Amino acid sequence: MAENSLLNKLEGLMSRYEEVATLITDPSVISDQKRYVKLTKEYKDLGDIVKARQEYLDCLTNLKDAKEMLATEDDPEIKEMAREEMAIAEKRIPEIEEEIKLLLIPADPEDDKNVIMEIRGGTGGDEAALFAGDLFKMYTKYCELKGWKISISSFNEGTAGGFKEIIFSVTGEKVYGTLKYESGVHRVQRVPATETQGRVHTSAATVAVLPEAQEFDVEINEGEIKWDTFRSSGAGGQNVNKVESGVRARYMWKNPNTGETEEILIECTETRDQPKNKERALARLRTFIYDKEHQKYIDDIASKRKTMVSTGDRSAKIRTYNYPQSRITDHRIGYNMQNLSSFMDGNIQDCIDQLIVAENAERMKESEL
Repeated sequence: MAENSLLNKLEGLMSRYEEVATLITDPSVISDQKRYVKLTKEYKDLGDIVKARQEYLDCLTNLKDAKEMLATEDDPEIKEMAREEMAIAEKRIPEIEEEIKLLLIPADPEDDKNVIMEIRGGTGGDEAALFAGDLFKMYTKYCELKGWKISISSFNEGTAGGFKEIIFSVTGEKVYGTLKYESGVHRVQRVPATETQGRVHTSAATVAVLPEAQEFDVEINEGEIKWDTFRSSGAGGQNVNKVESGVRARYMWKNPNTGETEEILIECTETRDQPKNKERALARLRTFIYDKEHQKYIDDIASKRKTMVSTGDRSAKIRTYNYPQSRITDHRIGYNMQNLSSFMDGNIQDCIDQLIVAENAERMKESEL
């Protein structure tokens, strides 16, 4: 019965797969970039399901044939072969059922996108800025391990080091689908370098992971953007103080969720090239608006869930970094790791994997799979 139920779900997707295959060759669809991108993504996802369905059907057929051979054949060699075939099928069938269930979970349409990350020192003054710097190093090392590229858009250094704020983009494969679990408040417990009595202090930094918006994701009237230029500060030699390469974009935007108009201010000093900085500031502006417009959708998803793994309140404390005990604790899933130095060296994949498993289990319940 469970097999029939799963096959029924898969059968319903076959006609859609064929329909999408036809649509993506239609010239009118190809000329509509937004629709074409959405349909090609759906075609790929459905293709994975179709492939898994075929393997599932083959396994069910092999199991049925092996059972028939055992019941009807007298040759010991054929019987042994049938037993082996049956054992392989019986092992693979439950595995592929789980794989199919995961494929049937509606994918987050943002998962394939690049991201813009913002890290800000929270409570704790200089120590919070130092911790924000440590988190940035941790993500930098993790991105290196993944083969992803980081580009810093802007930063504001702390007086004792680290960052009061740092904003950067990450580009690569399925970046948002991996890093979205890092959004929230990160808390650190350690003895600050400035502490003479050896007392443990608690500080915090906030991390925001925003899916980078494409040009067709949001509508911006570029003629209404007010641009200012200024001289960048920081590393870069004499050119930094002589050339106004830094850009500042001011844009009045009406929030469709609240009806209120607000001014958005975006700065970018990423390169010495003013046009490139303008282009990147515009990308950040799109992402900021996209994030705001989709926050209601994100909140609605979170409100339906008993636990918040990757969505919801960004002010929620998600993880504690306890230096005296060399322990990492992720409060959403009760994850603990005793090797904090390794974690800070970018080895955070195991924690992310556990968060993905927890979210998938949650989404399976929602989908009644």
